[in-house]
Formats: sequence, structure tokens, C-alpha cells
Amino acid sequence: MKPVSTILAAAFGALLFTPAQADFIDTRWSVVGFTGEAWFINPQSVIGQSQTFNRGYAEGVFYKCDYAGQSSSYTSYDNDAFFTNPEFELFLPLREEMTLNSETIFVHRITCEGGGNPAKRHVMYPFVTNEARKSAWYLFEGGVFSLYNP
Repeated sequence: MKPVSTILAAAFGALLFTPAQADFIDTRWSVVGFTGEAWFINPQSVIGQSQTFNRGYAEGVFYKCDYAGQSSSYTSYDNDAFFTNPEFELFLPLREEMTLNSETIFVHRITCEGGGNPAKRHVMYPFVTNEARKSAWYLFEGGVFSLYNP
């Protein structure tokens, strides 16, 4: 019985000291820039504001979910696969910035069920991060907002 408990304790210890996963979004992101063509939004009214995600709660300039069934998923891309995907062509001017210190890009889909209220259902997609974990990008209208986690 002792060897089994030793193995379980070792496995649990390894989990405790495993580095954070690359699907990291739970923090306060500051909007620091905009690249592209603004169709209806005034980017200057968004720059300087923030977007926060915290374990099922989100509030900010782009998206809100007050513990109303928030979930998220992501897809990993190597840098070349991301930038050759036509869906992400508006990110091309940011390629150098997005690939700095990172071989992998993560495209997140964040959803809020709305607590049963269809009027409060929301989707935030694509919210993009990379392995460096300090920057994020959000495609909105005809351009990309750049965010930073200090």
C-alpha cells in the first residue's frame, strides 16, 4: 500500500509545480494599441481601457460575463500556420510583435452563456495570446487591438 501512496503523492507534487499552461487569459489586460481599419469604433476611446478575466467572471471594454456560465477553449498554431490562415490575415502587420519569444500562438474562444438569458449571451473570438504570455490581441471590426499584461 505504501508504494501506491508514494506514487500518488509524487504525481500530485508534480502537478503542483507544473508551469502555468499556455491557455492563460485570467488577468487584467490593458488595451495599448490598434492596427487596421476602424469601421465604426473609435480606437482612441478604447486604448487605455482594460479587459479582465477571472475564473468565470469578466468585465471590460470588449466583453462582460458575471459568473453566468463563462467558458473558454483555444486552438494552438505554430507561427507559420497562424499567419497563412486566411481567417487571421488582419494580424499580418503584427507578425513580428506576435512571434517575438514565441513559437506558438493560441486562439481563444471565450463564451458567456448568460445565466439562461439569451440577451446576455456573448462570444469573444478571436482573442489571441502567445507563449510569452504578456501580450494579447483581439480582432474587432476591421483591425486588431493590442493588449498587454504588465
